[in-house]
Amino acid sequence: MKKFRKVLDGLSSSSQGAVASPSCSNAAGTPPTPQDIHVQETLLSENFHICKTVRHGFPYQPTCLAFDPVQKILAIGSRTGGIRILGRPGVDCYSQHESGAAVLQLQFLINEGALVTACADDTLHLWNLRQRRPAILHSLKFNRERITFCHIPFQSKWLYVGTERVKSSDYTQMINWFESGTVVQWDLRAKKVDFRIYYDEAIHSVSWHHEGNQFMCSHSDGSLTMWNLRNTARPIQITYPHGKILKEGRKESCKPILKVEYKTSRNSNEPYVIFSGGLSYDKAGGRRPTLTIMHGKAITVLEMDHPIVEFLVLCDTPYSNKIQDPYAVVLLLEKDFIMVDLTQSNFPIFENPYSMDIHESPVTCTAYFAECPSDIIPVLYSVGAKQKKTGYSHKEWPVSGGTWTLVSGFLTLQMLYKLKTSKVFENPNAGEGRAVEQVEEDPYAIQMVRWCPQSRLFCVVGISAHVILYRFSKHDANAEIVSLEVRLQFDSEDVISLSETDPCFSDPSSHSPQMPGSPSNVTSVIHLNKSRPVRMPPGYQAELVMQLQWVDREPPQQITSLDINSAYGLLAFGSCNGLVVVDYIQKTILMCVSTLDLYGAADPYQRLTRSPRKNRQSTSGLTELSDNQVSMDMEKSKSPTSDHVNGHCTSPTSQPCSLGKSRIPGAPEGPRLPRRGPGRPPFRKAQSAACMEISLPVSSLTEESRENSFSFSRSSSVSSIGRDTKEVVTTLHFGESYGRKGDSVPTACLWVGTSLGVVLLLPISIPTEKERLEEPVTMGPSGTVLMLKGPVLSFSFLDCGGTLIQSPYEVWREPNVPEDPDEPCRRKLVNLSPLSSQEACGDGHLAVVCSEKQAKVILMPTQAVLFTHNVTESSFLLRADVVSVCNSVCLACFCANGHVMTLRFTVCLSLL
Repeated sequence: MKKFRKVLDGLSSSSQGAVASPSCSNAAGTPPTPQDIHVQETLLSENFHICKTVRHGFPYQPTCLAFDPVQKILAIGSRTGGIRILGRPGVDCYSQHESGAAVLQLQFLINEGALVTACADDTLHLWNLRQRRPAILHSLKFNRERITFCHIPFQSKWLYVGTERVKSSDYTQMINWFESGTVVQWDLRAKKVDFRIYYDEAIHSVSWHHEGNQFMCSHSDGSLTMWNLRNTARPIQITYPHGKILKEGRKESCKPILKVEYKTSRNSNEPYVIFSGGLSYDKAGGRRPTLTIMHGKAITVLEMDHPIVEFLVLCDTPYSNKIQDPYAVVLLLEKDFIMVDLTQSNFPIFENPYSMDIHESPVTCTAYFAECPSDIIPVLYSVGAKQKKTGYSHKEWPVSGGTWTLVSGFLTLQMLYKLKTSKVFENPNAGEGRAVEQVEEDPYAIQMVRWCPQSRLFCVVGISAHVILYRFSKHDANAEIVSLEVRLQFDSEDVISLSETDPCFSDPSSHSPQMPGSPSNVTSVIHLNKSRPVRMPPGYQAELVMQLQWVDREPPQQITSLDINSAYGLLAFGSCNGLVVVDYIQKTILMCVSTLDLYGAADPYQRLTRSPRKNRQSTSGLTELSDNQVSMDMEKSKSPTSDHVNGHCTSPTSQPCSLGKSRIPGAPEGPRLPRRGPGRPPFRKAQSAACMEISLPVSSLTEESRENSFSFSRSSSVSSIGRDTKEVVTTLHFGESYGRKGDSVPTACLWVGTSLGVVLLLPISIPTEKERLEEPVTMGPSGTVLMLKGPVLSFSFLDCGGTLIQSPYEVWREPNVPEDPDEPCRRKLVNLSPLSSQEACGDGHLAVVCSEKQAKVILMPTQAVLFTHNVTESSFLLRADVVSVCNSVCLACFCANGHVMTLRFTVCLSLL
């Protein structure tokens, strides 16, 4: 985030006039006028301030590790100059070097509350940890030497810094080793060299025996050598832990052993030899990184999921000249943090209590929910506590030091519950590997989530164009998961025209996902478990799966929008091809139409349809704007170049679709112009299999419609702006509203926003609660079409007093309990309609619609635009939501250039 700008926004500044008047005086049942709207403004710039509360996630590019065996705290350094200090669960602190240089090594001043860091810029820093926020006390810059290793003996005032690696056993002896194979021992008291050792193989690490009479070296050929100080001419022992003697008598070649730890134990005469690497090249070709634990004749190899950055052996004593008694091994991996219990023969791992990693795969989407029901967190915690895996060590987490006042001060996130969507599907067969590769490496990756905390419904959109609906239960269940297969790919010859069907879409069977002309060879990447009922543990249990089908071996387009409403019992999702509405109570598909059909008779565009098959082999199928002036206006109003968005940021709502219809919005009527004039360059290539051209008269193409035309393109070049892109359904919202101008009572509606800046309203007729299971839900286009600049991002409803109106919802009830036949369980619905949120302002509400470029406030049901504000001209919005702040509301916007803006109703626009 580059900047934080607090914007006290006058949405009215760019509208026809400011709206401010005394309180409403209309009688109930009368639609309000703009003069009846009076929003009490309480927000000031002082109400907004950025402060860091949570830093969540595994350290990025970790480089080193350190542990204080007395205070029981641990530190991790990173390549970006960050330091993560960890103690007992809940103690987690982050500090950053101002230089940003990589941290090469960390050394605790044991039991002194201090830490030394050696950075890649050849600087040493001494950190004070005896305060709420760790801070640097001293720094020392080396100008002629490059720091490669440093060491601080326990209770010593000396810091030993070397240009090559250094290791000491006590206060009188110190070993220097070099990768060339040379070992030098120094007598620190006499300040002279005791001996030098020259070995043929490169040395990667050295570890002392606690008595100081011998040491062990690890080498690049996968060998370990033991040296005795009485005779340094040759090693007393050479071992190849993972190398075998071949038939011809030579040793098997092995990978280097990068680090070795040689620790003695009081309970056993056999020492622990722990090292990383050293596997045979023949065996290690397809293996993961490994850690080997040798104890006597037993050799245990632990395979890791990620490369090993560093590991430490935790011992009972901080003194290096006493018996070590190791009890755990800490492994810092590139993307994980593991601790192994050495006190048990099977070497189990400890359960990590830190919120370092959400789960074992990369994070693909996040969602934030505020003001949830008070009982939801305890319920999720109690169910999530039962998800603990078996095989963990039963001992307590060894890192138990630190307090909130010592090394903390930040809040931490706690894992409540984990849900794996892949359990719903069968494992892909070997013959389907090619299909899986066409989608993604992980066909179950999550792209979008929606959660209703009140009803505890949870909906997930996957990368394989599937939607899963989960329902929460405190009890386990054994039930089948209902599956609905949906075909949402339309050619111009396959689309069902609204004029040929019932405009109310009252018959769900007429909108089956199997559209006319559906080919027989439909395949899918993932398959649902249909053979038998599935046992599901307490928590979120899958109830319904909707899968977009492959057509002609072509994968379906990605799902771009999703919304669910528990009070209506409806779920809707859209893509570049169209919109699907599902009744999850009756398990039926209510609507499966292309975006074109959503307009009905109110389509503002003129379309010239051509057969996709005739032009499929043509390379000259090009469409263009019919006037050079329009092209110039398009160029002026295009979206920012890559420099505005750090070179790679793209709009989440602007996904190009290779199989789609492309349309240019404009005036509803006008003479059709020739498709291509002499000397006029092509505007864009027609890549779609079913291409639709739209011709618009120049005189009727307003400035706003020109802005809409290609504001969803994220490139400054004409060729990339002109890519053929379908009208994507970018956002969906269920709520109580007025579907038509003449409506006097709010009803259930679905608001649809598209990538062309178009807002469509679909009224919904829902049967009464007694007839809800038998009677079908009806819905259809209302003819209402609103326009904005840029792809639509969000919808929100306010009453005439400026209070946020929440969508209706169903109160959660336990689904897995036997029902009483005499008293059937009824759904408890909470409907916060505009009528229930106001008394004196009359019927009606405000709809706040925000796109990537613009925000509008619309008065319903008159559909009068009260306020219009162009949020950004040089960039575009990534996210926008109306949120409650300090007993008021504001429109919070996150811009692609890193700015965060908050907008409110005021007379003028003020930037702070």
